[in-house]
Amino acid sequence: MYVYMMTNRPKGTLYLGVTNDLVRRAHEHRSHGIKGFTDRYNLERLVWFEEHKEPAEAIRREKALKRWNRAWKIDLIEKTNPDWQDLWDEIFGSSPMMTVEART
Repeated sequence: MYVYMMTNRPKGTLYLGVTNDLVRRAHEHRSHGIKGFTDRYNLERLVWFEEHKEPAEAIRREKALKRWNRAWKIDLIEKTNPDWQDLWDEIFGSSPMMTVEART
């Protein structure tokens, strides 16, 4: 399970979510496959994520982070990704040799 944040640019609009398949979910955001907040604000850049072994743990973490103020979330991102690089290549490159389309 993963808790993750997407944005449209450094220090731009933030989206915080939880998923069991980060590659699939990031692809959905990047391709605008699901209409809604991330599509409307063009949130295609994965800038932060963390892995959790248990679903309940990931959900608790997501809920806790959603209560954080924006400055704390920005600090969390910048601790591991100070340049706000898109982490897509990092997660996609480490996924099994299966295309995203085949995973969905």
